[in-house]
Amino acid sequence: MEILDPPAVRRWARLAADALGRARTDIDALNVFPVADGDTGTNLHLTLLSAAEAVESLPDDVDVAVVWQTLSYGALVGARGNSGVIVSQALRGLAEVLKDGHDLRAALHRAAALAREAVARPVEGTVLSVLESAALAVQELDGDLAEVARRAAGEARAALGRTTRQLDVLARSGVVDAGGAGAAIVLETLAAVVTGSYDGHYDVPAPAARLKPMTEAGGGYEVMYLLDADDDAVAALRAELDAMGDSLVVVGGDGLWNVHVHVPEAGPAVEAGVRAGRPHRIRITYLAERARHAEAGRGVVAVAAGDGIAALFEECGAVVVRREPGSRPPLPALLAAIRQAGSEVVVLPNDEGVGDVAAAAAEIARQDGQAVSVLPTRATVQGLAALAVHDPLRRFADDVVAMADAAGQTRCGHVTVAGEEAFTSAGVCRPGDVLGLIEGDVAVIGGALDQVAALVVDRLVAAGGELVTLITGAGAPPGLAEGVEEHLRLTRPDVDLAVYAGGQGGYPLLIGVE
Repeated sequence: MEILDPPAVRRWARLAADALGRARTDIDALNVFPVADGDTGTNLHLTLLSAAEAVESLPDDVDVAVVWQTLSYGALVGARGNSGVIVSQALRGLAEVLKDGHDLRAALHRAAALAREAVARPVEGTVLSVLESAALAVQELDGDLAEVARRAAGEARAALGRTTRQLDVLARSGVVDAGGAGAAIVLETLAAVVTGSYDGHYDVPAPAARLKPMTEAGGGYEVMYLLDADDDAVAALRAELDAMGDSLVVVGGDGLWNVHVHVPEAGPAVEAGVRAGRPHRIRITYLAERARHAEAGRGVVAVAAGDGIAALFEECGAVVVRREPGSRPPLPALLAAIRQAGSEVVVLPNDEGVGDVAAAAAEIARQDGQAVSVLPTRATVQGLAALAVHDPLRRFADDVVAMADAAGQTRCGHVTVAGEEAFTSAGVCRPGDVLGLIEGDVAVIGGALDQVAALVVDRLVAAGGELVTLITGAGAPPGLAEGVEEHLRLTRPDVDLAVYAGGQGGYPLLIGVE
């Protein structure tokens, strides 16, 4: 490959997201710096997944500048955690150079420089060191695109191994830097796309035998938000937040910023953002509690069919087991997820056909001493409702009751297209008919997806409800969710609506009413 054209950028974004998804739990296990909260792999996966989904939404005929700008934007708005924010800024550096040219060497140099500039107090032995080493290794290289990409990936892997010696907390814990491990995979997948050498496996160094791992999280909060603000207001915000706490990273530009900081009190950090501009997508996490549960506490395992659905559950803190539509996840995969999730685990099957394998995995885990409860969630929307009320600070039994109650009070429906003639509870359907199902039974047969979706929503809402959730599938035509939203605005303006891109196959639209 001579240039990173739009199809190549798309392939790389998806390959990087998928590789980080597979390596997520291994990277999480390395996470001891700056806070031992066991989520670096998850954060990097979600960051790259946001970038991949952004570029995949573009039409095929866009030019390379638009693809790179969209990749950078997707990573910025979807960045999670300290490492996710830093890597999003590295992607911005690549985009700044490669949108106008083909010099990967200059792009890697810009990526490393922007990443370092984003961190208020840079530390060696982290993702910054890995990115910088990769850039320096190719600075004087007189080679083609493939040689530059291979050399950068190889040096990133070597630099990752050196992080243990560069940072004392890593040496004491017997691990390499978690963020650096993710960055190495990002560069290795780039080399794979350029050279066409896909092997599908990217190693994450396992922790060495060690004494008590991890640093203490202490009190305080992780505060993240997107910020609409003039560029000249950000310097003052950086100074103010730097005086409040640590792990400060501010990335972005051109009026949109992603802010990340660890602070003793969350309120002042958000108020500082208000003074600088308009903060939104505000996320506040109590660090000590997250670190405690990263070691052995309570967790949730959710089964998901579709990348978007998996990302939704992961954003809410669940360990996700993926399955193909119409299939069940393997028992070993569910059991591994339960064992990873903690000592007290709630399992959300989210499909009637998954309940028995979830129960079998739970029974095996119980024999090993874990407390496991399988909730009878029959649909994705019920699983999301249950996870929304999950509270790890409650007694386990009380938490299970609250989650089961939320799931039970969520009525579910979906819209699909008939593949063959059949007798249903709503009459005879023929191939191509649109079917609207409520609680698993066909309730509506029609000719248009939007019309059937509106009828299903009407019937679900008629029994009472305050929140309608729509999850669009891979086969959803443009405007399907928007049409339902307009219908509700006219007929039930009192109802709140949430729309998510689930990417599931088979069902263009999943519907939940709480």
